[in-house]
Amino acid sequence: MRTRNLIVAAAAFLLAAPGSATAQRSTPPPIAPPRDMKIPPKREFTLPNGMAVTLVPFGLVPKANVSLAIRTGRIDQRANETWLAELTADLMMEGTGSRSAAKLAEEAAAMGGQVFVGAGSDLTTIGGEVLAEHAASMVRLVADVARNPLLPESELPRLKASRLRTLSIQRSQPQPLAQEKFLATLYGDHPYGRLFPTEEMLRGYTIDQVRAFHRKNFGAQRAHIYVAGVFDGAAVERAIRDAFGDWERGSAPTENPPAPKSQRSVTLIDRPNAVQSTIVLGLPAPDPSERDYLALGVTNSLLGGAFGSRITSNIREDKGYTYSPFSSLTDYHGQSHWYQQADVTTNVTGASLKEIFFEIDRLRAEPPPAEELTGIKNNMAGIFTLQNSSRGGLVGQFRWADLHGLDDSYLSTYVQKVVAVTPAEVQRIAREYLQPDKMAIVVVGDRKTVAEQLTPYERPVP
Repeated sequence: MRTRNLIVAAAAFLLAAPGSATAQRSTPPPIAPPRDMKIPPKREFTLPNGMAVTLVPFGLVPKANVSLAIRTGRIDQRANETWLAELTADLMMEGTGSRSAAKLAEEAAAMGGQVFVGAGSDLTTIGGEVLAEHAASMVRLVADVARNPLLPESELPRLKASRLRTLSIQRSQPQPLAQEKFLATLYGDHPYGRLFPTEEMLRGYTIDQVRAFHRKNFGAQRAHIYVAGVFDGAAVERAIRDAFGDWERGSAPTENPPAPKSQRSVTLIDRPNAVQSTIVLGLPAPDPSERDYLALGVTNSLLGGAFGSRITSNIREDKGYTYSPFSSLTDYHGQSHWYQQADVTTNVTGASLKEIFFEIDRLRAEPPPAEELTGIKNNMAGIFTLQNSSRGGLVGQFRWADLHGLDDSYLSTYVQKVVAVTPAEVQRIAREYLQPDKMAIVVVGDRKTVAEQLTPYERPVP
């Protein structure tokens, strides 16, 4: 007991002492101004067959990221070919003319990594991270997967069954259904507007279709390989020239710009007895190559794209209508769109829309306070810095910039341009691009509860 009393007395003395941390709380130092991205020295060249190469020595950890980006994906799918690019990517993991699927995995594992193939809207990527001494070997492995996939018919039923399960899960959830209809509303029958195949379509794909898709869309002219990290530059360049130098040039990347709709529409997808409604609303926006895209990104973060954003604070923190609302700028080659999404309690679907449009209108009516905007800009600058702090993140930035035809200055001046965005500019951006009367609204929810709540938004906006 005596020992315990001594400890309590000593603690009390420390708490009361003038020099204690509690008695003398110092003001934290001001936050340092965000720093611009310093582009690492890199070597870029193009092979005679048109394939682009970017080599980026980066960091001290003895690992390298090897990523081959090929300009193909959803953009090359016809109306009856949705998910054919994804199925092709799945089959490319099933071995090459000289390596079985197991052998591919074993070789990548022996290098300290793994190899992956993924298909997106505009790019299909092949690659992975390995220990530094194996970077050249990984280049050769990636080349084999890209150029000589076996695409075995024997694996097609299993992979289609897997995709069918994924499709069934996606179609059972309100968020994918809302996104599907939203994209279809904006982009119509363009590839960007087709998110899911039908079951019949997916079941009907043949190995001949998969092989034809690969043959038509994979070639040197569409390819760009990135290697970032610690690696032997001469050995990696030699491997690239040896492994890809005689690859056929192939066709040029597909140019198929969409003509998205900008008009008010309201679509309700019935989900009987649902206790929540999923809301997606938005409209087309400038693409990354346009002058206002970056300022629109700042406006998006302030409005709904950051955790402390206005819409989130309103319908999550203040009203309790939803748990995780968010807004986003989604970009494709030559196109982008802005959207706000939220899962809200069914009986406040209309009230949630009212608050979302209230925040949009408020930002259009008056510029945000400088202090609020500064916090948003600092957050964006910090996230950008974190994205560039890894090999994969750095490759992703270069890959994104190249897709949109942006040079290094976009990345190197990103932070200073974000910091330079003013309250007046945010208001101008909101007025010019976030026009409520041009927004498509999609709601997945219980029709009998929700339909009447949507009536005010079906009328023309005054």
